[in-house]
Amino acid sequence: MRTALICHRDNPLNRGVLPGFLASFSDLVGIVEIDEGRTGVRPRLRREWRRSGWRILDVLAFRLYYRLRLAGRDRHWSRTLVEDLRRRYPEPAGVPVHRTADPNSESTRAFLQRVRPDAVYAACKRILGPEIFSVPRLGTFLVHPGICPEYRNAHGCFWALARRDLERVGATLLRVDEGVDTGPVFGYYRVDVDERRESHVVIQLRSVYENLPAIARDLKRIDRGELEPTDTSGRESAAWGQPRLTDYLRWKRAARSA
Repeated sequence: MRTALICHRDNPLNRGVLPGFLASFSDLVGIVEIDEGRTGVRPRLRREWRRSGWRILDVLAFRLYYRLRLAGRDRHWSRTLVEDLRRRYPEPAGVPVHRTADPNSESTRAFLQRVRPDAVYAACKRILGPEIFSVPRLGTFLVHPGICPEYRNAHGCFWALARRDLERVGATLLRVDEGVDTGPVFGYYRVDVDERRESHVVIQLRSVYENLPAIARDLKRIDRGELEPTDTSGRESAAWGQPRLTDYLRWKRAARSA
């Protein structure tokens, strides 16, 4: 199976680990690096304003709280994870790289058509258009940190924890379509979590990266035609936004009393 990766250039976990991961079970033929600088922050804030209105102040309060209280510890944890996974999945040499500010550009489409992947693995915050996600023979896949369709969009694990929906804390293997995490579901992945001590960031990263062998297995099964999508019809479906401080404090209070 020939694969390609779409990821952000400045994400040390995705950019540093996923090329080696894909090369461990497939022929990695290309990497699309998204280099958008700081321009991606404002559109996300505008989307959150449309979703939350003045509750965006609760979102901004959590961002400040996270930066002051949690970010340093999570960065240390993430660096340790990256070091461990890079030893396990060393980056392959000689893989063509296409750097772009816009993963939906004509140049990106031309690059993917040139390297001819059977499947693309997307680890990016940008919504991909059909002119991109439909290029590979098998389609474009992502692993969303949240159980879909109940917890689509950003921070699915956080909202499952905040709502005490603990059976739906995990990750989902999806094939990309024109919606937001609405494509066919091919797999679910879970981990045991420590709600009292772990942040939502650690939990959602663990739900993906501790399940890399299972994700590789399922992608190979898709390539062989052995894995069909899960029927999710009739289930609740919701798109969630950014974490809010009030919901975070309510989650941690419930976790301590459990």
